[in-house]
Amino acid sequence: MTEEPGRKDSELGHPHCSMGCGHKDDKASLASSQTASFSHQPPSTPASKEVWKKGGRMFSILLAVHLALLACTLVSSGAFEKIAVHDYDVFFLLTVMMLVVIIWIIFYLAGTSRCPGAILGKDSHAGPIWLRGGLILFAIFSLVMDVFKIGYYSSFYSCLSAIKIIYPIVQAIFVVVQTYFLWVSAKDCIHVHLNVTRCGLMLTLTTNLAVWMSAVTDESVHKAHSKLKKNMTEEIFRWLLKVGMRSSSEECNCNSQLCQIFKNGYFWLYPFNIEYSLFASAMVYVMWKNVGRFIDHHSHHIQRLKFRLFRRTFFVGIMLGLIILVSGLGVLILYEVQVNSRTESSKKSQALTMYYIFNIVCLSLMSLVCIGGSVIYRFDKRDMDRHKNPTRTLDVALLMGAALGQYAISYYSIVAIVASTPRDTISALNLTYALLMIAQHTFQNVFIIEGLHRQPPKEDYKHESHQKDLYGLTFVNINAVSLRVPDTGSALAAGVASGTEAMHASDLVRSLPAPKKMNWRRKFLREISMFLLLSNIILWIMPAFGARPQFDNDTELNFYGDSMWPAIVDICLPFGIFYRMHAVASLLEVYIMS
Repeated sequence: MTEEPGRKDSELGHPHCSMGCGHKDDKASLASSQTASFSHQPPSTPASKEVWKKGGRMFSILLAVHLALLACTLVSSGAFEKIAVHDYDVFFLLTVMMLVVIIWIIFYLAGTSRCPGAILGKDSHAGPIWLRGGLILFAIFSLVMDVFKIGYYSSFYSCLSAIKIIYPIVQAIFVVVQTYFLWVSAKDCIHVHLNVTRCGLMLTLTTNLAVWMSAVTDESVHKAHSKLKKNMTEEIFRWLLKVGMRSSSEECNCNSQLCQIFKNGYFWLYPFNIEYSLFASAMVYVMWKNVGRFIDHHSHHIQRLKFRLFRRTFFVGIMLGLIILVSGLGVLILYEVQVNSRTESSKKSQALTMYYIFNIVCLSLMSLVCIGGSVIYRFDKRDMDRHKNPTRTLDVALLMGAALGQYAISYYSIVAIVASTPRDTISALNLTYALLMIAQHTFQNVFIIEGLHRQPPKEDYKHESHQKDLYGLTFVNINAVSLRVPDTGSALAAGVASGTEAMHASDLVRSLPAPKKMNWRRKFLREISMFLLLSNIILWIMPAFGARPQFDNDTELNFYGDSMWPAIVDICLPFGIFYRMHAVASLLEVYIMS
């Protein structure tokens, strides 16, 4: 009897084998073999060889915290003239960190990943193609920015430190090496050199965050200088630079037209470099979580979902989103022209009114659409995915954490508007804008997070193997009946088998219309996801490329002062900008999963 289950499995694997052979003592073994056949349970995951996994993680986290604090201290100190820390000190630290990361990445690709048994599995959720595609897009713009930086600093290299020219060169090499590393290794679950790999990944993450802090600080100082220079004479501006914030060119004059093109070009490309650093940090963090992790293939199956942009949609979401996107670009251009030009204040008021009205309409539509999507989820019968997924956990944490930046700005604005007098039309629009910003972030987070936790529709990964599913359905029905057949011989078993074949046809007819009932829900969810995706793109473009009414509206400046309010915006606004771009990536995933 020891070989009986094996014989049963081999027989059950063929459609022509006898099904109801009528042995009572074999029913238990038959049921267990059927359960094993359908659950596809893999062999038990091997035990980890690591003695103390949390200890290795804790050491790498401590390394990252100390490096991040050191970089933050130097970056913030180097932005001011009164502090004896120069910007080339910051560039030197960042250059050393990037060189160390480049060396470690080469060691990982050439050594660690090629060791026997180094990669026992891959995380199918980590580094999806749309995230890696976005990383490459931002990397290309970052390389262009580095080229502009090299050209700008080379224009007056005689009065600058050599590190200012070396830094963009090293940064360009760092971007190329890291992008290739994340493209080929984002899904790795490494099982050798565990502590070295964790420390290397944390060093990479800290370096990206330090580069991000440096870019945000440099961009904020540049915008502050531009605002001062626009409102004051050249002599007063030079005097303020000597007693206050540091000038970006350090007493070097950029007089040639080519130099001005390089200077303006790389400042316009800063938003792409900022997003690249944050995208890379998110992907590196997921790799760090996967170090030493064993993948449970039973609950971690690869979902090969096809990206169909123009199929099974009504085009309403795409068309409405494109209208919002194009309108937003027009508003951005008019806003920049009217606000930055030295004209009468009425032009500035018209620009602010136009900006607030557009954003109020856009945020209202997005909030209503998110509420509608959450209502549709109530009718969605898909199960929730409760399996461990570090990528999804990070997505949720980033969405909730990055939204705090815009929440903070909105609440500061609400307090300033309510407490200030007199109240005009712009103040009323600003108050409505702040309230809608809070509501839209909340409703959108609920919609995205619930969408990320939904399992994909079953027909997506069963349609390609249709014949196999039909056989599996027949197999289930026949054996479900055969377990209830009494011990009356093979003739009755044959009759049961033929009877269950008839049952199979009716079961198949009932199972085929099921996807059609879900079709309208999926279409609406895709329309909602695409509309929100395009709307978030324009809401990312507007503040990232200069449309920042927080600096142009006098209500908050007069209430909090010229020092406190710009500091609040400079700290919180980068998180709000990152939220929009991360929401775009998450909505694209929700669209594909719908």
